[in-house]
Amino acid sequence: MTCTIRWKLNHLLPISRPRRSTHRRGLFTAINVGLSYGKGQPELSMLNIDPTYANFITRLVLLPSVQRIAGFASASFRLWSPQLFAYYQDHLSRLHERLGTSRLFPLSIFPCAAFNFGGNVWTFKHEDVLNYPFGWCAITALGRFDSTAGAHLVLWELQMIIEFPHTATVFILSATITHSNIAPATGDQRLSFTQFCAEGLLCWVDNGFRMNAGGQTFPMETGARIVLSRS
Repeated sequence: MTCTIRWKLNHLLPISRPRRSTHRRGLFTAINVGLSYGKGQPELSMLNIDPTYANFITRLVLLPSVQRIAGFASASFRLWSPQLFAYYQDHLSRLHERLGTSRLFPLSIFPCAAFNFGGNVWTFKHEDVLNYPFGWCAITALGRFDSTAGAHLVLWELQMIIEFPHTATVFILSATITHSNIAPATGDQRLSFTQFCAEGLLCWVDNGFRMNAGGQTFPMETGARIVLSRS
């Protein structure tokens, strides 16, 4: 699957490899795709994609190998956290019905994904604060690298450093647990594919398909009870 993705990368982009960019998560090109709500958006919308990559990403999303990775992560999510999965399924099904949209990947519950390119993908210490606080983020490692020599996953609050081999998928609470990677060993190549859900999407459904400004408000104690009942 990794070889297929890299072949598409080299042949579909008008440049030999994605230009490297710097952002708060790391020194690599991250292309997000799917349905999101947040960052000041006045309404729910599909994420805008840089025109340089738009055709490539559209074809990559349709690639059977990528769809299998996405479907595997979703099925694993359902197996290991059935109640949380059911909560996602209930809210996102109603959301798609309301908007007349369909899933990003037919076999995956996650409404949004990120393709992280560059060949040397590792992240800085960070939290993804716009994701659902107790929601799971699925991270799949791709490439050719020695997972015993680098590219480990670091979970800071848990004081854990975890080997993260290529094609493995892990789930973390990316909005609440500070996480990062150790850099891959010199000469190794690593990419990653993540799936996630923005908090704003589920809150929009809870608020009666409207923004917070027009939605129902709760005392802090009530909100805490709601969170605990769904976790």
